[in-house]
Amino acid sequence: MPSSTHHETAAADRIPVAQKVAFGFGMATPIAFVNAVAQLTNLIYNIGLGVSPILLGIAQMIPRFWDALSDPIAGYISDNTRTRWGRRRPYLFIGGFGVAITFVLIWTVPRGLSEYGIFGYYLGMSLLFYTAITVFSVPLVALGYEMTDDYHERTRLFAYGSFIGNLFAILTPWLYHLANLRIFSNEVEGMKTVGVAVAVIILASALVSGVVCKERKLVQVRKQEKIQFWPSIKATMRNRTYLRLIGIVFVVAAGFNFVNGFANYIMIYYLFDGAKDAAAKLMGINGTAWAIAALIAVFPMAWCSARLGKARTVQLSVLAMIVGSLLKIVCYNQMYPWLTLIPTVLISTGMLVLFTMAGAMIADICDEDELENGVRREGNYSAVYSWWMKFAVSSAYLVAGILLESTGFDEKILHQSANTLFWLRFWEIGLPALLCGLGYFLLSNYPLTEDRAYEVKQLLARRHEGGDPKEEKEKGNKLP
Repeated sequence: MPSSTHHETAAADRIPVAQKVAFGFGMATPIAFVNAVAQLTNLIYNIGLGVSPILLGIAQMIPRFWDALSDPIAGYISDNTRTRWGRRRPYLFIGGFGVAITFVLIWTVPRGLSEYGIFGYYLGMSLLFYTAITVFSVPLVALGYEMTDDYHERTRLFAYGSFIGNLFAILTPWLYHLANLRIFSNEVEGMKTVGVAVAVIILASALVSGVVCKERKLVQVRKQEKIQFWPSIKATMRNRTYLRLIGIVFVVAAGFNFVNGFANYIMIYYLFDGAKDAAAKLMGINGTAWAIAALIAVFPMAWCSARLGKARTVQLSVLAMIVGSLLKIVCYNQMYPWLTLIPTVLISTGMLVLFTMAGAMIADICDEDELENGVRREGNYSAVYSWWMKFAVSSAYLVAGILLESTGFDEKILHQSANTLFWLRFWEIGLPALLCGLGYFLLSNYPLTEDRAYEVKQLLARRHEGGDPKEEKEKGNKLP
């Protein structure tokens, strides 16, 4: 339900614009360039190099199981780091360099390898790449959680992150098109050069975020004892509000990742009957439309959040994704392939709102956690959220490979059978719509409203000013 009272952001809680912009530069990596690897893997490794989609599904799944260990460790280390530069910022530099280097290596496949050799190479480089992503993104998102104490300013900060991250995302749909330029012998060779150019952008954006962003909780956490690993993980996983939010984002993310890359196959083999050049152009245009829609969606998202509350805004975004998915029934049209822009815009809008608001909502949950347990552990919440999202993606990679194999798709032939093309569309439309419906249901009666968030903020302020922590905790437990 919408909050009955709309609060104004105090001047002390406002984040300088330069820091918001720098945070947005940092978000370019998790928003744009991580997704680029997922989008390009099948195009380069399956279509370009002939590796089985099931092998690729396994190779993309295994690093995410490694994340089950590395993400919580990264959050734990970040929460317990005490340096003159802060808890989070040192890892933005280390992780930024790591992501840039490994992004290049993923596409620099040695010549002469067998299918299983290529599989092993991709698996090894992916493990290094996603480890670097963890080192960078877990502290970055945790930094975002703590940069302000205000309910609405958090939405604005993550809106900046989404807006600027999606400016970079305008580039990523064109990477496959650039790799197919005639100056390269094929898309595999082309991607090696394109990868170097992208790595330069990754490194520059990481350095900007690390230099400009400031940590707000440094003085407070210096007095805080270092948190313990397992008790902290258990406390996080007992937070019912957090678990509900994780469940919502998980099912929606899994729904779309179950059919990861199917839209590209449909464009190449259904809409354009195997004409890669024409399909690549439409992919690029759709990807650009996706990014532009996400940029524009930031503004109505902020407006709706201030008036309807965060949960209701997210619910509307999930509804937009359901409608967008179902519209593909008529928009996958061989006579009018440009109709695909309609579901692209709707789904992009929904995704932008869902993932942006999730960050702002977890920041509110961190305050509630401090009220209950007396500690700040944004790194832990960032890590557990990251792990669940990566688990949604990793489990979906294998499912996607199995589903693609079940359609009868054969990368060796130019014209796929009618049966294959039907099942590609069936899974790509049906699964996301079904799981988005489940996410919509889970958003009903979300408990952490605007009024509740400001109530928690006031109780924490009284505690920090010298009130009785035990008394404040008891009051916090009695709040609805």
